[in-house]
Amino acid sequence: MCGRFALTISPTVLAKLFELATEPNLKPRYNIAPTQDVAAVRLSPDGSERVLDTLRWGLIPRWAQDPAVGARLINARSETVAEKPAFKEAFKKRRCLLPADGFYEWRKTGGKKQPVFIRRKDTSPLALAGLWELWRGPGNEEIESCTILTTTANTFLKPIHERMPVIIDAGNFEPWLDTGIRKPELLQELFKPCPVSLLTAYPVSTIVNSPKYDNPRCLEPIPTDTDPDELF
Repeated sequence: MCGRFALTISPTVLAKLFELATEPNLKPRYNIAPTQDVAAVRLSPDGSERVLDTLRWGLIPRWAQDPAVGARLINARSETVAEKPAFKEAFKKRRCLLPADGFYEWRKTGGKKQPVFIRRKDTSPLALAGLWELWRGPGNEEIESCTILTTTANTFLKPIHERMPVIIDAGNFEPWLDTGIRKPELLQELFKPCPVSLLTAYPVSTIVNSPKYDNPRCLEPIPTDTDPDELF
């Protein structure tokens, strides 16, 4: 799964990578947690350009009676996303990309859970595949929310966790965001785990266990007594 991630990339880099018309006004985030607001790239309503908007992490289906259900829908399995009632319409019509420096996972080691941070070896941004939805509640309340798609972990990440987020390569941004593509079979190739050579990982402090910590310390590597081969 993907339950935490970070986004500290400069607005200039984000605008260039995702071909945004304007640089976004974002503050660095070091420990983004479910139900919090996240930055998401999607097409403008008329489909003419890519825009970066703020969505709540945890997709709230249109038919939900209580928006609290979104806290349980922070991830969507790519293998079944075209069939699940909560996601199938968003998969056809409302796809997005969530920029990230990298994401956190917890590896069981020595009877404890050691948080690790996973990012690209070249430190370039990741683009996580997402879906978004608009929920309207009583009294005209509106909430735009999103979920992150996951796939089976590649051989590098499998010792840490059996699932990983779907990472979209820059060359596939256009088909992923193109809402004119509604046949699931045309997008299945994008759900493969990313190449093992793309990623690296290192242990970080357990302060990331608490969403109240959102500062540079969350991303700092820490020394560990565990043999690196056992940890990763």
